[in-house]
Amino acid sequence: MPHRVVQWTTGNVGRRSLRAIVANPELELVGCYAWSEDKAGCDAGALAGIPDTGVVATRAIEDLIALEPDCISYNPMWPDVDELVRFLDAGINVAATAAFITGHALGEEARQRIEAACQRGQSSIVGSGMNPGFANLLGLVSAGICDRIDCISVLESVDSTGYNSPETELPIGYGRPPTDTALPDMIRQGTAVFGDAVIMMADALHVEVDEIVCESGWAVATKPLDLGYMQIEEGCVAGIEASWQGRIDGRKAIDLKVRWRKGQDLEPDWPLEHGYLVEIEGQPCVKTRLEIRPPPDFQAKSFEDFMQLGMIITSLPAVNAIPAICKAAPGIRTYADLPLITGAGFVRSSYIPERDSK
Repeated sequence: MPHRVVQWTTGNVGRRSLRAIVANPELELVGCYAWSEDKAGCDAGALAGIPDTGVVATRAIEDLIALEPDCISYNPMWPDVDELVRFLDAGINVAATAAFITGHALGEEARQRIEAACQRGQSSIVGSGMNPGFANLLGLVSAGICDRIDCISVLESVDSTGYNSPETELPIGYGRPPTDTALPDMIRQGTAVFGDAVIMMADALHVEVDEIVCESGWAVATKPLDLGYMQIEEGCVAGIEASWQGRIDGRKAIDLKVRWRKGQDLEPDWPLEHGYLVEIEGQPCVKTRLEIRPPPDFQAKSFEDFMQLGMIITSLPAVNAIPAICKAAPGIRTYADLPLITGAGFVRSSYIPERDSK
């Protein structure tokens, strides 16, 4: 029997999750949460740009819980601890992309509430995404050929011009003057989930780090930048760097780095890898590069269309983890606890393309 799934929100990431759930024969969409009133009453398919599914979006949380789904595909912009506790208490598993890996970034009290709800409901929660999430798993796999690991670093290095999400980017410092003394703390708070990923990787490697620190930096626009969704004045922050480091005996053992820039006119003019770069310092030294590109039949009319690839790689690690989290022991679970997560159900022989397009 397919796993019965409720899709929670249909924003940028949620739409791709919903499309994937409908397309995968191992999953069954049974409910959909509408974050806004104007989406309530609409067919879930219409909200995701696919044919009608027969599932109507609702804002009635109790009705969705009453469906007794196996799992909730949880894709809001930020996690709501009260929501998560309510699901888990009801015995419903959760596969999340909303800035959740281990829950430590939410604070110890919130994390303990979530863990306690898992135990009461005998349910499980897993958080993933592209980064943090899959990129960290790539780092762990790449280190699997070494007999000495000095440091694992994972770098996300991209031009995020097409990423229309001022709600998440303004709080980390975009548009601020570089002299703003709040910038380091804004970057630290806005990227705190990468500290979770350090904990997850250390757990998978069976080590304890002595401390986790965040080092940050920024670049400024050399001319005014109008992105439509955000305006950045000349001389203000248009690029963000963060390095979340797990240190052992004073040295970096795990280093999770992001380098995000808006456009070509920045100072300093940071080089980009245009993807994900894993580097293992050890024996042997290993370099693994992950690049994302569209398929030959991909139809893009604008740069924003290409950002759909980013939404896909963010949503699918969590969607693909649904079968595993439905079978997992109760509690907060990570890649360190789950079996191999694959793209089962999406190989062309089992994929249903007519459901994924009008």
